[in-house]
Amino acid sequence: MTLPAHAGVLETASAVRAGEATAEEVTKAALARIDALNPALNAFLQVFHDESLERARAIDARIAKGGDPGPLAGVPIAIKDNICLSWGKTTCASRMLEHYESPFTATAAQRLLDAGAVLVGKTNLDEFAMGSSNEHSAFGPVRNPWDTARVPGGSSGGSAAAVASGMVPAALGSDTGGSIRQPAGLCGCVGLKPTYGRVSRSGLVAFASSLDQIGPLTRSVQDAALIARIISGPDPLDATTSPLDAEQIALFADTSAPLTLGIPPETTGETVDPRAREVLLGLIGSLRAAGVRTVDVELPLPEHAIAAYYIVAPAEASSNLARFDGVRYGHRAQLAPNDTLDDLYIKSRAEGFGPEVRRRIVLGTHVLSSGYHDAYYTTALRARRLIKSAYDDVFDRGVDAVLLPASPGPAFRLGEKLEGPGIDPMALYLEDAFTVSANLAGLPGISVPAGFVDEAGTRLPIGIQCITRAHDEATALRAAHAIEQITGPAQVAPAGATA
Repeated sequence: MTLPAHAGVLETASAVRAGEATAEEVTKAALARIDALNPALNAFLQVFHDESLERARAIDARIAKGGDPGPLAGVPIAIKDNICLSWGKTTCASRMLEHYESPFTATAAQRLLDAGAVLVGKTNLDEFAMGSSNEHSAFGPVRNPWDTARVPGGSSGGSAAAVASGMVPAALGSDTGGSIRQPAGLCGCVGLKPTYGRVSRSGLVAFASSLDQIGPLTRSVQDAALIARIISGPDPLDATTSPLDAEQIALFADTSAPLTLGIPPETTGETVDPRAREVLLGLIGSLRAAGVRTVDVELPLPEHAIAAYYIVAPAEASSNLARFDGVRYGHRAQLAPNDTLDDLYIKSRAEGFGPEVRRRIVLGTHVLSSGYHDAYYTTALRARRLIKSAYDDVFDRGVDAVLLPASPGPAFRLGEKLEGPGIDPMALYLEDAFTVSANLAGLPGISVPAGFVDEAGTRLPIGIQCITRAHDEATALRAAHAIEQITGPAQVAPAGATA
């Protein structure tokens, strides 16, 4: 096999179609990297050795017969473990679903299979996708491949770590408040959250239904565009999917077209780590030198977005997770002889859900309760509309994309925000300060590497995100590509560089 060890999606698929490598060889190499690196990173909860090789051999047989293997021919891809497959388990990194086996495959995953991909495993996440550090998994935290003492971000931290370490060239994640873009930024890879409704949510275990969206994590913008195009499009199983043609997602190659980028004051403000601010200012200067026009813009960020998000998302979570009650789905507690039905509900949910999920259920139930619904939930919905209107006003004034940090700073140490006296969950919630507005407004956003900061001799990635008008992924990708031309392609993290 002549294919490089850390080849990207397009390079791998082209090599398999041209006969320069076989799907089986590519898959075996990916599985070997996973087996070597996963004990240290805990990025994968399940690895499908037998199923993956069987799938790869079937692709090779199709090529040998002159058949079309698809645009993702033989590409190993990982799937976040809140996306259903009809084999293996779908645990959502929770004791509640520890043994759950889905009877069907999510639409997004099926579209990858139909395009010739090999799904090699399910990645770790914050339980039920609720978290910003991947420390809330019932099966242990994921570790950042740039420094295994640090978090990879969340909730799609397993997918980000798998891609950044070179275990796989691509993975699917889900983004409810930044859960693709923030870990992509902290791990130094590309993460795309499409417009709400662009990708079917059928088979995605719901967290907050009006915010959730599936998207790709890759090491190049071009690879993200390809996968996004493949998984996008209408789906009769999800009435919220957009009827628009998904082909335009890939139309970002015209880099000669002028770009105008909006820079809110928060992008380089005091809430950003000073070292990250220096990286972002340097990148913005390089973009200007390359002919990109930048303008200052005002948006209601981040305090209004965080406040609205942490009312809307827990409210929807409390409703969506009501089904996990010990009767219909998930873990069922053992009862004492005199226990009642209420005891079954209480014990099953207390045993099945971790502390962060329970915290959000309680908060969501409170804001939806009688006497508080109008004061909190209805007010948050009004704020959500104002955030969307503010973005629309910016785009109507000729701005193509808004630039925001992917996170306030580089990856922090495991336990730094969760351990010790006086734990404040808000400290972790503020890691989403720059990402939640895109979800509230239903807009596409893509995080790309902006550079690195140095901490005690360790290089840590900094990410920047481009947010554009709804259904204009093409412009988001074009802006991200312009940044990629300056910063270079995403690098493989040290944990995987020698694998």
